[in-house]
Amino acid sequence: MKLKQRVVLLAILLVIFIFTKVFLIDNLDTSAANREDQRTFQRMLSGLRVALDPRLEHTLQSPWEIAAQWVVPREVYPEDTPELGAVMHAMTTKKIIKADVGYKGTQLKALLILEGGQKVVFKPKRYARDYIVEGEPYAGYDRHNAEVAAFHLDRILGFRRAPLVVGRFVNLRTEIKPVATEQLLGTFMTLGNNTCFYGKCYYCRETEPACADGDIMEGSVTLWLPDVWPLQKHRHPWGRTYREGKLARWEYDESYCDAVKKTSPYDSGPRLLDIIDTAIFDYLIGNADRHHYESFQDDEGASMLILLDNAKSFGNPALDERSILAPLYQCCIIRVSTWNRLNYLKNGVLKSALKTAMSHDPISPVLSDPHLDALDQRLLSILATVKQCTDQFGPDVVLVEDRMTLSHL
Repeated sequence: MKLKQRVVLLAILLVIFIFTKVFLIDNLDTSAANREDQRTFQRMLSGLRVALDPRLEHTLQSPWEIAAQWVVPREVYPEDTPELGAVMHAMTTKKIIKADVGYKGTQLKALLILEGGQKVVFKPKRYARDYIVEGEPYAGYDRHNAEVAAFHLDRILGFRRAPLVVGRFVNLRTEIKPVATEQLLGTFMTLGNNTCFYGKCYYCRETEPACADGDIMEGSVTLWLPDVWPLQKHRHPWGRTYREGKLARWEYDESYCDAVKKTSPYDSGPRLLDIIDTAIFDYLIGNADRHHYESFQDDEGASMLILLDNAKSFGNPALDERSILAPLYQCCIIRVSTWNRLNYLKNGVLKSALKTAMSHDPISPVLSDPHLDALDQRLLSILATVKQCTDQFGPDVVLVEDRMTLSHL
């Protein structure tokens, strides 16, 4: 064999070797990542039941200090949270030392200060569990139980981007009125034998108060994020106009995602993938009201999209608002880890997991069975949407690796 032919043959063999090695390494990396996703999923399932137990491992710290230390730019709480039950127990039992009207917003809420100085947001019960909210997908009052269910779904999906939420019963006469500000106290009234209040907000009306059963009011409490992590508000790129007859650009422009990808912070970093994760989360819970979202300030697009204010959810189990998924089907990309997690939750696993996760909550049962059944059906729609994308563009384009090492040091 001539020297030239030998050189060519060696070059070909070298190229084949390099491609084979790269292919094998890529496959090994992917397999390793998938195996880690499976292990993470199994750990999540084994830790679903959160017993509300006051005992803390770190006895020199308060539950509020522990929860504050959990927060990092990409997580509100870590995967391994042995003290989650203790923090949630404190949220539902600690003495209320001050009560005020809620922060700015459209819906009724109260801001409570618990013993130890921890702020929580209290959202009162407005509907029975089997009440169906008719009309637009964002219609109706906030649902306190939706906040509880959304938090546990956030755990199950492995996002860990929602602040802690737990149900709580409060006695308005003995726990709230004695420590209420004049502004909040001025909105209290008695209707029949029930104590009620209507608070201060954009849609709060004296004619539409929230009423306790006698003096006992069911609600949810959401843990306030630490003040050292100030929030920055952003307009959601797939937000609705909320004006009849006026469509947002994404509602008529199928190439809208291309424009979003050219705009900061969606042109680099994790934010666009967070938007798509959130669309999946919102579609599962039926939340079509995320017109804005929050991240941590001065993050340059690096921090997570925080899953705040999920109470406009679980209104109508028979309504699947497909437009919520627009970021997914218009961009046709999804994190591999999210895709893996969704597949693990098929065949009734999602419904069973959420039911288990919520079983120890003080206001259990949190959701009616039709809402739990709707979650499994909506999951199938999400999986079908991703399949349409992979059929059109191929899995290498649609399934995006975005795994970040998170530190809680």
